[in-house]
Amino acid sequence: MKERFISEQLRPIPEALEIADAAPGEPAIPRKFQWRGDTVEIAEVTRKWKSTSPCTHKSGERYVRRHWYDITTVDGRYLRIYFERQARSRRDSKKRWWVYSQTEKDASDQVLQAIDSPRPPQAEG
Repeated sequence: MKERFISEQLRPIPEALEIADAAPGEPAIPRKFQWRGDTVEIAEVTRKWKSTSPCTHKSGERYVRRHWYDITTVDGRYLRIYFERQARSRRDSKKRWWVYSQTEKDASDQVLQAIDSPRPPQAEG
């Protein structure tokens, strides 16, 4: 698989936020969002984690800066997205969700997936 760096803002569709599924302190994941002029729908969150950094006041504490998610979209794309806990600037205070990268499968990945598949491939006919 080949990962391509993107670093573009995504715009969550408010009606599609999964507020009930969010753990305390975590953002509500947008099940649908606007990106590059298209509506993208998440089929599955395959991995999630947090990144932290030291407190800026030198107290020794660590703060969560980003919530990361590897997702598969309904149309088969693999994206890594993240939520910034603190906006980059006051002017960009609404820009919190970003597409970090997109991973594309090549032909060898599809062959490996077929080998590892729990069910046999269907016969063509």
